[in-house]
Amino acid sequence: MLINSNEQLLVLLDNVLREPQNFWNEFYDQTFKKIPFFVNKPDENLVSYFENKIIQPREVLELGCGPGRNAIYLAKQGCSVVGVDISDKALQWAQKRVDEANVNVDLMCANIFELDLQEESFDFIYDSGCFHHIAPHRRVTYIELVHKLLKPNGYFALCSFEEHGAYGGSAISDEEVYIKRSLAGGLGYTKNQLREIFQSLEAIEIRKMIAMSDEDEYFGLEGFLVGLFKKID
Repeated sequence: MLINSNEQLLVLLDNVLREPQNFWNEFYDQTFKKIPFFVNKPDENLVSYFENKIIQPREVLELGCGPGRNAIYLAKQGCSVVGVDISDKALQWAQKRVDEANVNVDLMCANIFELDLQEESFDFIYDSGCFHHIAPHRRVTYIELVHKLLKPNGYFALCSFEEHGAYGGSAISDEEVYIKRSLAGGLGYTKNQLREIFQSLEAIEIRKMIAMSDEDEYFGLEGFLVGLFKKID
């Protein structure tokens, strides 16, 4: 392929590094496995934003919604929710959960960088586990996507691997990603790195995720960082 645009270069690098759709379909086809992220509970930080009335959104987009545990919680809070994931297996599972919960969630199978959604149409964008699978060359595109789709004064939040976390969080440099042609299972970040990456947004909170037990009604694991940011225009 003769590269003659930045977008063609990005797509080429995507194909070198991105975990393909088949990988995620196989991952989400293992519903019998005791993978922590498979529980049907919302993230503890997401719940805290609502219970503390930090956010009160109506229109919500979840990037990398997986089997829908957070999307369902958001719908139960009265939000109009769009959940996007690249894995149709994950979305089949999510739709089953959505039906069982008797809520409405608009589920879309798509690459987040190929979304065709109206600009500034969401009060809140949430990402639980997608960002740490984004390669360095796509960070700017990711931030541009958030800015494009968020309404003025809207909120963005994420839950991401911390460096050297128990479930992932590679500390390899951006340069090593391309030398090794791998994200090493997912990139880990520090609080300062997240603050720097999302410096175009106002940081409301960046902290460690609170670990929860199997008996708790919310999801939380050690080795993750959570952040809440606001778009200021």
